Amino acid sequence: QVQLVESGGGLVQAGGSLRLSCAASGRTFSDYDMAWFSQAPGKEREFVAAISWTGGSKYYADSVKGRFTISRDNAKNTVYLQMNNLKPEDTAVYYCAAGRLRGFLTIATMYDYWGQGTQVTVSS
Repeated sequence: QVQLVESGGGLVQAGGSLRLSCAASGRTFSDYDMAWFSQAPGKEREFVAAISWTGGSKYYADSVKGRFTISRDNAKNTVYLQMNNLKPEDTAVYYCAAGRLRGFLTIATMYDYWGQGTQVTVSS
């Protein structure tokens, strides 16, 4: 089992920044591919960003490329999502996910473990 706890969400004005954190516990964090997904009210969960277990590969949704950066610190068992130049359409609950995928990192159903989510609200 892997337990994931997100933090760092909040209310920010358009153009502002937030850094989300996801702290993992339970299994060897460095074995797991990690990702962030978002879900806005009335919409399906969407892929935001992913990072491979080695940290050598990173993937981003087109809507966040150039604005968001995913990173991981295996010594702290934590994955981060730096969110810059936020837009009102980024408003959603953001979920951290973990799995030993070794591929297909953008697909939500491939992940085994999920956090409880953290709310991000961007005002215009």
